[in-house]
Amino acid sequence: MLLELEGLDASRIDTLNKLLAGKQAVSRAYNKRVKNKSFEEGEIVWKAVLPLGTHVAGYGKWSPTWEGTFIINQILGMGAYRLQDQEGEVHTATINGKWLKKFYPTMWDSQAAQTDPGIEGQQNKSVV
Repeated sequence: MLLELEGLDASRIDTLNKLLAGKQAVSRAYNKRVKNKSFEEGEIVWKAVLPLGTHVAGYGKWSPTWEGTFIINQILGMGAYRLQDQEGEVHTATINGKWLKKFYPTMWDSQAAQTDPGIEGQQNKSVV
């Protein structure tokens, strides 16, 4: 009878180990899809239009979902950030990082930043 009790404890321990292994497998599968968002001071970001689902009159479902661009002014911890406009005005309200998205300049933005007088001269000659 004593041997049966020892066997019962071992089966319970095995069951507990299998349960923990299953939970770890679920955790790994979930964390594979989660993307951690972290920003540094001075980064340029978009801000979600809050509250979500609001529509601008005249645009309907084509209303923008992101607004900006903003600069990260201060990192407050626990995913909270303080933003600053492009003009330099610091917003007093903090925002959670899940409502922010990193800004990647498009081809058009980078071309506007790199004004090459040689290219403009060529375009003016072809128009004339």
